[in-house]
Amino acid sequence: MRSVAVVAGGTAGAQAITMAFAPVITRLYGPEEYGVLGTFMAMLSVAAPVAALAYPISVVLPRRDEEALGLLRLSAYISIFIAALVAVALWLGGDVVIALLGIETVGNLIYLLPVAMLFAAWLQMAQQWLIRKKEFGVIARSAIAHSGVLNGAKALAGLAHPVAAVLIVVATLGNAVYAGLMIIGIRRRTTIDRSETSEGREPSVTELARRHRDFPLYRAPQNTINAASQGLPVLLLAAFFGPASAGFYALAKSVAALPVFLLGKSVNDVFYPRINEAVRDGEKASALILKATVGLGALGLLPMSVLMVGGGAMFEWVFGEGWAPAGNYAQWLALWLLAALMNKPSVSAIPVFGRQRWFLAYEVVGIIARVAALAAGFLLFESDVMAVALFSLVGVVLNIYLILDTVRFCQSIECKSA
Repeated sequence: MRSVAVVAGGTAGAQAITMAFAPVITRLYGPEEYGVLGTFMAMLSVAAPVAALAYPISVVLPRRDEEALGLLRLSAYISIFIAALVAVALWLGGDVVIALLGIETVGNLIYLLPVAMLFAAWLQMAQQWLIRKKEFGVIARSAIAHSGVLNGAKALAGLAHPVAAVLIVVATLGNAVYAGLMIIGIRRRTTIDRSETSEGREPSVTELARRHRDFPLYRAPQNTINAASQGLPVLLLAAFFGPASAGFYALAKSVAALPVFLLGKSVNDVFYPRINEAVRDGEKASALILKATVGLGALGLLPMSVLMVGGGAMFEWVFGEGWAPAGNYAQWLALWLLAALMNKPSVSAIPVFGRQRWFLAYEVVGIIARVAALAAGFLLFESDVMAVALFSLVGVVLNIYLILDTVRFCQSIECKSA
């Protein structure tokens, strides 16, 4: 609980800075600019999980620090190679990609994608090493400093030149700043534990890649599919209703997701190494998951209920005239994001129990269901709000199923052990 409080405090501070700047930034940049940023960030969220093939997530698992460092080296090599590969692909066929995805509003800014992918991979590597070493204070301080720099840059640049390109460039460089802050903290606060001696020679990078191959085979595709399914509303709203609708959705989700960022990420960062230790030491993991799930539901209920009731009037009052549609989206998104908040302990347990393949199958079914929900809203009801509502309700059902199935699996393992 102390560790969660530390990470949550940092996340809360970062989000408080973001919310303090939001009324200024939304008055400098309009819905169209937010829509272009949302489209770019949706593409980045899909591409980022494959930037290092999800190997950084495995850094927490090895007992020995030397193996974890080997996984970091492997992640670094892969991230550089994939970023270069994407850069060459865009150089050869960037116009085709823009036309195929219907993202003309992003235009040449798509060429920043490989750089943003590389920075995102380095950020994840630094985060996972800090999580392994349980240096949650460094994570918290870095989050606050990053939020101040990022939002200050958006506001200052917006005063001079309030266009979508500024938002995208600042967001891209923001990940580099975030990773740099964490690396400084790593150098100051962490050491390599060499007390666990190895039996025989150290495993090579190739051996580590093979040993943890379930991460690129299952977790990287799963993360990509999950990001694609969550980014679908932005891309489809932009295609069917224009960039302003995408901007409304981008703002609505960023606000509605605040409790998820605040509580969910904090619990996930702390719970992942904790559940790994619990399983290794033979503790009852299902009880830990259930307690954390119920606790998150209780903590998230109040803020989500406010959004469900407040909706459009709250958004127009806080963010300025014309932002009420974003509040209408947020009313439905809050329902889905409450369920997403509650599933964090279950998601943390998945790599520990080696259920990456199952998780990938779950995401494949999930994206099909989400696409069907969005299509029904767009094509049958011809309503952007209905599309967001159906998308959110499908998300609620999927998250509840994930929680129940993970607890059932843990209990079955515990029964066999007993």
